[in-house]
Order: sequence, then C-alpha cells, then structure tokens
Amino acid sequence: MDNIVIYIALVMLMVTLLAGLIRFVKGPSVVDKVVGFDSMTITSLVMIGVIAYLSNRAIYLDVAVVYGFLSFLGVIIVAKYIQGGL
Repeated sequence: MDNIVIYIALVMLMVTLLAGLIRFVKGPSVVDKVVGFDSMTITSLVMIGVIAYLSNRAIYLDVAVVYGFLSFLGVIIVAKYIQGGL
C-alpha cells in the first residue's frame, strides 16, 4: 500500500515537472524562465529523494544535496545578472 502512494506521488511530481518545463519554455520574461527552472530543480530534488527511498540507497541523497546547492548558486547568479550587478 505504501508503494502505491509513493508511485502516485511520483506521477504527480512528473506532472509538476512538466508544468515547470512549460513555464520555462513559454515564459514571456527572463524572471518567468528562472522561476520555471527553479521549480523544475526543486521537483527533481524531491524525485531523487523518493527514488533514494524506494531503492534504499543513501548515496542518492548526497547527489541531491550537491544538485540542490548547484541549483541555488545558479539561481543566485541569474538573479544578480537580472539585477544588473554581474
């Protein structure tokens, strides 16, 4: 029963990832594209966590932490660029 709920959550996360991709591609401004990219990375971080739980491998959590850190740095750099400070 628990795995069914987790698989349903993965499907919902994929739909959320698709919505972020649509915002990233069709965003009329750069800010919309950054928000779409950020939502896709957060969703993929959660998906990595769920996959780590399903496969009982803690190494995936290390990958998720590094990926989250790089994503955060990327968003900060783009925000500085948009603001004109870079």
